[in-house]
Amino acid sequence: MTTTDVGARPGTGVTVALFATCFNDTMWPEAPRATVTLLERLGCHVVFPREQTCCGQMFTNTGYADAATPLVRRFVDVFDAYDHVVAPSGSCVGSVREQHVMLARRAGDTGLEREVEERAPRVRELSEFLVDVLGVTDVGAYFPHRVTYHPTCHSLRMLGVGDKPLRLLREVRGIDLVDLPEASECCGFGGTFAMKNADTSIAMGADKARHVRDTGAEVLVAGDNSCLAHIGGVLGRQRSGVRTVHLAQVLAATEEDPA
Repeated sequence: MTTTDVGARPGTGVTVALFATCFNDTMWPEAPRATVTLLERLGCHVVFPREQTCCGQMFTNTGYADAATPLVRRFVDVFDAYDHVVAPSGSCVGSVREQHVMLARRAGDTGLEREVEERAPRVRELSEFLVDVLGVTDVGAYFPHRVTYHPTCHSLRMLGVGDKPLRLLREVRGIDLVDLPEASECCGFGGTFAMKNADTSIAMGADKARHVRDTGAEVLVAGDNSCLAHIGGVLGRQRSGVRTVHLAQVLAATEEDPA
C-alpha cells in the first residue's frame, strides 16, 4: 500500500472499539485521538465505549489483586460486543492479555476466567492490529524528522510485537529512522517501580537518554506514553532538545496535517 492508494481502505467494514486507557485519557489524549484519526483514514469504523475505565494494572502490579478484579469484570462487560479492541498502549494491552486471566483464576471465578480467555485475544496494541489484522505497513503517513524508536518492555516481552512498529515507521515518507543503541534495555519507568526505586529508575532512564542523544535524533518514538514520559523527563532536564512523540501520532501525520 502506498500513499496514493490509501483509498483502498484496508479496514473498510471493520468496526474497532478504542480502548484509550486511563493513563492516556488523563495525561496524553492526543495519542488515542491520533489512533482514531489513523484507523478512520484506513477505513475502520471506530467506536468509543464511554463506560471504559482502568484495566487494573496499577493495582495488580502493586499487589492489590482484590481491587483489580472488579476492573477485569468491567472490562469484559464493556468490550464484550466487539471483535476488535485496539489500544495505543502495549502496557495496558499486556495487562489485559496476561494479567486478567490470572486475576479471574485467583478470584475463583471460573465464569469470568472463561470470558477473559475468550475475549482477551481480541485486544491488540495498535501496531499489532495494523500489521496482523489490516495487513498494512504503509499507512500513508508523512513525518519529515530524524527519529529513533524505543521498544517498550511490555510490547516487546509480554506481547511479542517484534519489529511491527519499526516496519510501520520505515514506510513513513520523509522520515530519517535511526537505530537506538541498546534498544531492548528497559527505560526504568515500570510504573510504581519509578517511585519505590527512584535512584535505580533514574539511572536506567539516564542510560536510555544517553543512547537517544547518541543517535542525533530530533524525536523519540514509542508505543507507550508512560515510557516516553520517563525518558522525556530525563531528556528535558538535560535540555537535549529531543521531543517525544507516540507512535500513533507519527502514523497519523500527513503532509496536510503534520505532527
